[in-house]
Amino acid sequence: MSTHSHHPDSIHTRPRPTADEDATPGWAAVGGRPLSGTVALVTGASSGIGEGTALTLAALGARVTVVARRADRLEALVEKIESVGGQALAVGADIIDEEQGHAAVARAVDTYGRLDTVVANAGVMILGPITGADTTDWRRMIELNTLGLMYTAHAAAPHLLEAASDGPRGVSDIVLVSSTAGRTVHGGGGVYNASKYAVTAFGEAFRKEVTQRHLRVSLVEPGAVETELPLQNRPDVRDRMYERYTAMECLRPRMWRTPSPSSSPGGATSR
Repeated sequence: MSTHSHHPDSIHTRPRPTADEDATPGWAAVGGRPLSGTVALVTGASSGIGEGTALTLAALGARVTVVARRADRLEALVEKIESVGGQALAVGADIIDEEQGHAAVARAVDTYGRLDTVVANAGVMILGPITGADTTDWRRMIELNTLGLMYTAHAAAPHLLEAASDGPRGVSDIVLVSSTAGRTVHGGGGVYNASKYAVTAFGEAFRKEVTQRHLRVSLVEPGAVETELPLQNRPDVRDRMYERYTAMECLRPRMWRTPSPSSSPGGATSR
């Protein structure tokens, strides 16, 4: 299994994109379009890592289906991709609902005829102590971070295996977006940690089942990344999170594009 694990307390400094790079979807340094002829699907694509991933996949030549609950943001993302010559489809869906997740995958296949790459990125992080917690927050994290990801993988697997057998690359890919929280536990995040540890176990089992059939299962474990995840926490929890990361240079979702001179660090969260 491919893993990228950076603990939030020791994250590497990365250059930030310039304003011009931020305005242009995709990866400015790509040579050619190596994903031409392939189809990708990204969940949690309305912001953050999911949005940045969709832009990059489109720049690499893939036709991209973007999935999230916030349909208005998806439509704006599709317009951005199409404005630079890419192809994209917006599908509003809540992948906590298994039927909606399966329908989103089916829509991508019906529209583009195949499915070569899936990035299961949708997630939520609600922190706080276990004692006295609102357990509805626990349910939400387990349903989205763990079950939603599993439903996506289950729906996509037959199409990915088919694409691996006859696709232009001879392989297909599913990328499970976890977190350093799936490796290292801190107080105040027990259920979030549990949801991400489960992703690690699921991904390893899935990899062992399909790797001989040329479906690659990758686990990505971001550390501190500037996203909207903190916004669903209580104000006091958010303040502690931002205080922890203020002095750090944190990853931004589009940093895999052309490096540029660094500016100043910003607030972030462990994905």
